[in-house]
Amino acid sequence: MVEIQRRSLLQGLLAAGSRPGTHAAAGRELIDVHVYVSRWPTRRMRGDETPELVEILAQGAVSEAWAGSFEALMFKDIAAVNARLAEECERHGRGRLIPFGAVNPKLPAWEEELRRCQERYRMPGIRLHPNYHHYTLRDPDFVRLLEAAAERGLIVQIAAWMEDERRQIPLMRAPAVDLAPLPALLERLPRARVMVLNGFLSVQRAPALVPLARSDRVAFDFAMLDGMMELRNLIGAAGLDRVVFGSYSPMFYLESALLKVQEAALSGAEQEGVFRADARRWLPRI
Repeated sequence: MVEIQRRSLLQGLLAAGSRPGTHAAAGRELIDVHVYVSRWPTRRMRGDETPELVEILAQGAVSEAWAGSFEALMFKDIAAVNARLAEECERHGRGRLIPFGAVNPKLPAWEEELRRCQERYRMPGIRLHPNYHHYTLRDPDFVRLLEAAAERGLIVQIAAWMEDERRQIPLMRAPAVDLAPLPALLERLPRARVMVLNGFLSVQRAPALVPLARSDRVAFDFAMLDGMMELRNLIGAAGLDRVVFGSYSPMFYLESALLKVQEAALSGAEQEGVFRADARRWLPRI
């Protein structure tokens, strides 16, 4: 019965998505720290053209969206991917899309790409995909990248999960990233600031969450959380100031993330934190 009610509410939100003031973000603008431009490699989806994505975000009252590129998963020429990402955000973003470039520490000259992300494209952070680029968080190359990004004051977003394993094609198998090494790294690198994207399906089944939550330099989105009141559980486990709004659009519906906020019955101050304030304090002025 609960799942039926939840599905009906989501369908109502989807139907109302084009009408201002009909969802949990009514009356307030929000920052979405987790969206993508370009196309998923194996299928099309609603919003995988940048103008359409921008329209979806505008209808959802998203005033600012931190965007990575799906091309970063499979393209070897990361420099070209980041150049296209910056161009897409500039051309179609209407001031709404903030590019977060990809850096692969297993490729040559990644230090130069990190420099370009910050200095040429004015990106406030980078988004990493360890499982698609074949390294773990124990890899010395990742540690060097995290340290270099910290020295530059960049946000490091780690996309821990991208696609349900049941939908992955045989040539694109990518298990979720093991986050267990991250707490110790954050202790070693006091200037590092990390956002974990799609880190957990359930707060109760997330052994890495408790040690990670001890650091005030890590934040979590909740796009992947599945179940009634899981957002409330995440706030209880990590603290309100470390929970940020991330929809994982267009892979997931923006309305799904809004529904999770509505289900959690957050107070006005809690909504302000999740929708905007918690992300805003992370954003450096470049």
